[in-house]
Amino acid sequence: MKEADVKLTAIPQANGQLKNRPAIYLREMPLFKDALICGISTQLQHEVKGFDEIVRQSDPDFAVSGLVQDSLIRLGFLAVIPRNKILGTIGSISKSRHDRLLQNLGQYLLK
Repeated sequence: MKEADVKLTAIPQANGQLKNRPAIYLREMPLFKDALICGISTQLQHEVKGFDEIVRQSDPDFAVSGLVQDSLIRLGFLAVIPRNKILGTIGSISKSRHDRLLQNLGQYLLK
C-alpha cells in the first residue's frame, strides 16, 4: 500500500452502517499498520474551504484517480481501518495534493 492511493473500502457512515466508498490512504498507523483514510464524496456542497480538496475532471491527477466525476476529499471523514478491510486500489492522487491534505489536517490538529 502506498500513501496517496485511492482505495475502495467499507467506511462507517453517520448512521453506523458500513458502506463501500473510495477513500484516500493518508498514512500507515504505528504498531498494527492500520490505514488512516479519509472518505471521498460526490457531494461537493459539503466542502470545508481551506481544509478539504475537490478533485475536478480538469485537474491533472483526475485521470489517474479512478474517480468518475468531480469528487470531494473530506478530511473530516476520517477512519482507521485494518489493512485487510481494504478491497483494492482504484487509482491515486498527486503527491502535492496528498501533501496538502496532510498539511491541512496537521494544521487543524495543532489549533
